[in-house]
Amino acid sequence: MELILKKDVENLGYKDDVVSVKNGYGRNFLIPQGVAVMATISARKELAETLKQRAYKETKLVNEATALAEAVKVLEIKIEAKTADGSKLFGSISNIDIAAAIENAGHSIDKKSINVVGGTVKRIGKYVAKVRLHREVVFDLPFEIIVEKQ
Repeated sequence: MELILKKDVENLGYKDDVVSVKNGYGRNFLIPQGVAVMATISARKELAETLKQRAYKETKLVNEATALAEAVKVLEIKIEAKTADGSKLFGSISNIDIAAAIENAGHSIDKKSINVVGGTVKRIGKYVAKVRLHREVVFDLPFEIIVEKQ
């Protein structure tokens, strides 16, 4: 079954992609959730027209995302956290904390576009987060968790 995605679906595709899925997955999940529509001839023509109109806007978005990525890559992100024994944190560090640290540095990135490799961080050290600003602009962002000064 071929479908046109209306939203990004993890491990399947991005918005406006034509994807092929099993019938049950398409009929019972994607279409009722409003995530996809059937790829009929008329829907494909409408998609082609939409993509044609969006081509110029897309290049502008990619350029803006690339510029933001270059600005954020040069930042040295250090997040201070309270520790129990010098290495284990009280609580954890997640994408929300990384987004706040980037915000403090003067750049704005949505917390949903930051993915900490391995989930949340619970120890002092150096880690990496994947940041996806656009489907074509994905980069690794190193950050460090340090002990909070009393």
